[in-house]
Amino acid sequence: MKRLKPRIILLSLASGLILSLAWPERGFPALLFIGFIPLLRMEDLISANRDRFNRFSVFFYSYPGFLLWNALTTWWIVNSTGEGAILAIMLNSMFMSIILSFFHGTKRRLNNSPAAYLALVCFWVMLEYLHLNWDLNWPWLNLGNGFSSYYRWVQWYEYTGAFGGTVWVLVVNVLIFTLLRGKIDARYKMQDTRCKISRILHPASCILLILLPILLSYILYYSYHEKSRPVQAVIVQPNIDPYSEEYVLPPVKVVGRIMELSGKAVDSSTNILVTPESALQQEMWENNMETFESVGLVRQIISKYPKLNIIVGGSTYYAYKPGERIPHSARKFTKDNGWYNVYNAAIMVNSYPALQIYHKSKLTPGVEVLPSYKGFEWLEKYAINLGGIVGSLGTDSVRKVYRGLNMPPVAACICYESIFGEFFGGFVRNGAQLMCIITNDGWWGNTAGHRQHYAFAHLRAIETRRSILRSANTGISAWIDQRGDAHEQTKYWVPAVIRATVNANDRITFYTRYGDYIAYWLSWLGALLYLGSIGVWITRKRISRS
Repeated sequence: MKRLKPRIILLSLASGLILSLAWPERGFPALLFIGFIPLLRMEDLISANRDRFNRFSVFFYSYPGFLLWNALTTWWIVNSTGEGAILAIMLNSMFMSIILSFFHGTKRRLNNSPAAYLALVCFWVMLEYLHLNWDLNWPWLNLGNGFSSYYRWVQWYEYTGAFGGTVWVLVVNVLIFTLLRGKIDARYKMQDTRCKISRILHPASCILLILLPILLSYILYYSYHEKSRPVQAVIVQPNIDPYSEEYVLPPVKVVGRIMELSGKAVDSSTNILVTPESALQQEMWENNMETFESVGLVRQIISKYPKLNIIVGGSTYYAYKPGERIPHSARKFTKDNGWYNVYNAAIMVNSYPALQIYHKSKLTPGVEVLPSYKGFEWLEKYAINLGGIVGSLGTDSVRKVYRGLNMPPVAACICYESIFGEFFGGFVRNGAQLMCIITNDGWWGNTAGHRQHYAFAHLRAIETRRSILRSANTGISAWIDQRGDAHEQTKYWVPAVIRATVNANDRITFYTRYGDYIAYWLSWLGALLYLGSIGVWITRKRISRS
């Protein structure tokens, strides 16, 4: 017993370390295929020694490993918020340990049936799917994201999305683990012909399951050719310090910096100018946007280039009129009975009289949104203050697409939203032929955080086969083609401007059309397997009593 517990803890920590070494942007993703093996061995030892452990042992012993993985890969959150970092790391580790505990219970009830390992795949997918769709969303460590720096391995994401990568990783881990455990078939200890064939076929199946998807991906990569539908674009990286400048510089200086940089690249042939998230920090009320200095200064750029379309990030407010529906995110005016909402917005400005505004809809937990479930409203006062608007923001129910002048339809995804594959694809389903990502990654400092966020954009380009114009306030800015290749990446914390010719695309990929269908169906299958395991356990109990 004394030797077993340290061994189990070491196995848990080994998984955490391997998964960390596999993670972007400097890790090697092939390690993902063995990252869960120590944890599976840990669970197997606990199952084989049930008299020495209780029903919560898998949770408690797996927690250190998941905590290590979360801490080593997302520690950089502490640069923007210490409390948020601790909460995100601890909670996500807890959720992962709960999933492994569910697997352990299902496996016990099914008497080590192979169906239990199928249940593990489904349960993990359920957690990742939940992280894409609830207020405490944190899909940063979804396994399919692990290939973002080696995106040429996963060109088939245009059919499966990142969940295809998650299933790939988990299935290979299970197959290799069962091979190493030596319990695939009790006849392995025999010397008949069938046993020898099994010994050859099982390792071969593991190798093929790793190599064939990579081979297919390279075939897709080299056979994919963009259709020529050129758009002339300029991307600006103004490098406004989010801590000391962003919320104090006057509008004339902020827009002036954008104008100075873009003036080096914009000409009469330019179709679109992309600037970062929160570039305009003036408190602009959507009820009368044209009265604000920031908008007027951007209009001055348009006056020089009438065919130019500008996408700029900003903070906007909206005061509700009498009779309008008041959403739960609305705030009450302190001096009267009216209500208003606050938004993180992406605004298109061009020669049209009206501005086109999209409101960020996948909000950052703890900073821009807190749980909206009934009874949790009191958490609002604990929203993390990063210097701008504090508390839950308003959102849009529709993925808005801009109709520009002299160019195909385009959409802007704001910062954190670019991690959500199906959500990102919603803009494309609504007609976007070109995508922009506007972000402000300066909060995290020069850490893996902003580099990981940048790397995830490769996957969105592959899933949707859309060119992406990425404008980051402090870096990394770039343009990414439809195969996921990045071009003209800027350096971090350096003012920069990029001039690019990108191709629009109107083809809808399989994944864009059907979204996270893998997660949807595996979640249902996981629920059925869990309920079925309970049914088997109840039936067995009744038989044993009779």
